[in-house]
Amino acid sequence: MTSALLSQLQSIVGPTHVLSSGDLSAYERDWRGRMQGKALCIVKPGTTDQVAEVVKACASANVAIVPQGGNTSMVVGAVPDTSGTQVVLNLQRLNRIRALDKVNLTLTAEAGCVLHHVQQAATEAGLLFPLSLASEGSCTIGGNLGSNAGGTQVLRYGNARDLCLGLEVVTPQGEVWHGLSGLRKDNTGYDLRDLFIGSEGTLGIITAATLKLYPQPAAELTAWAAVPSMQAAVQLLGLAQQHLGAGLTGFEVMGQFALQLVHTHFPALHVPLWETSPYCVLLSHSDTESEAHGNAQLERLLEAALSEGCASDAVVASSLAQGRQLWQVRESISSAQAAEGLNIKHDISLPVSAIPDFVAHTDALLAQEITGARLVNFGHLGDGNLHYNVQCPVGTDAAVFLANQEHRINTLVYEAVMKFGGSISAEHGVGSLKADTLYLYKDPVALQLMRSIKQALDPQNLMNPGRVLAKKNPP
Repeated sequence: MTSALLSQLQSIVGPTHVLSSGDLSAYERDWRGRMQGKALCIVKPGTTDQVAEVVKACASANVAIVPQGGNTSMVVGAVPDTSGTQVVLNLQRLNRIRALDKVNLTLTAEAGCVLHHVQQAATEAGLLFPLSLASEGSCTIGGNLGSNAGGTQVLRYGNARDLCLGLEVVTPQGEVWHGLSGLRKDNTGYDLRDLFIGSEGTLGIITAATLKLYPQPAAELTAWAAVPSMQAAVQLLGLAQQHLGAGLTGFEVMGQFALQLVHTHFPALHVPLWETSPYCVLLSHSDTESEAHGNAQLERLLEAALSEGCASDAVVASSLAQGRQLWQVRESISSAQAAEGLNIKHDISLPVSAIPDFVAHTDALLAQEITGARLVNFGHLGDGNLHYNVQCPVGTDAAVFLANQEHRINTLVYEAVMKFGGSISAEHGVGSLKADTLYLYKDPVALQLMRSIKQALDPQNLMNPGRVLAKKNPP
């Protein structure tokens, strides 16, 4: 059966695009180093029709498929298990920009397009595709949509879901749904687009998408402020919304230890104001009039923040290059944390108003329960999304710490998240890391509806099994 399937897959995509031997770690190991799987083979189709034929062949052989783009999943959502029986369907060859409509402000890209290349195509047309992530040089549009990625500009432009108008999807039976559309309004039944976005490849395989574009702003301005507390950061957010309105495109908060890690592991980067304040805030302002107008608005905002005590010091980037350097500091936190060692990541969302109380409560709880644990707290405060991560105590073996404490720490953090009305996953998804515990924190009726949808669309359970929904129903 295995040799027959491999031969069939080779006949569909070509022998050089089916990998079953040699070093396959780039496809079998997740980028965080949490999981090393073993695939039956790696298949790299070059067209949507080839994807459909690969899915039909696997369905006929009852072989599970793991869709994969840039393999940048934070929740082990895009690598095979250890059975050696799953086919990794890597979509990086589907990397074409199919169309760009400047009048309709849309771009149609295949799922394997790297996010940065989509951004570049929009820029070359004098337009903006605003989805922006630290991994944008390697993550792909299919993965962005499959996980409903967020990033640094959700405050103004929304998640990946909000930036997508239409999809092309291969179903678990190998049929193609031709749902690419540049329409802003199409009220003709169930919104299948929203069904597949955020489904993490468990309901079908996204092969292309029609995306929203925007006019380029007249000026992009960046400011960095030291704030005395998380409550002050929230107060500053309110002032920024009042003074900048829709021009406020990003609002990030970074804890002192997070910035210390960047300072330690990336000494070439200048990290402003981190030594004197428990938190710093990075905000971006896209002005539609001019740089002078935007700077005047920022100056009024920072004057108000300083006078009201929600900022103790602040700097405004004097150029686009300096602004990018400040953003590079923010985007280097995850890499700095990885350089420090294995860590326990939490991608949580909360009502913005609840964040100060959540942080005070959970910081104290972890300090009491896990002696010496170091908190790496940073994230997209503007939309209520924190990356509330835990690094092991100094001098402790990180792998041993994770093995002994990860479940306990996750339970403490997730229960606090629920106490304050939040969600255990904001933008990374569920993957396999959270699939077995989701039932503890998700409404049971919602879970049953999700299982019903999965059963209806993928009755063989061949699409990325064990992701989002647990392999077995919880007790």
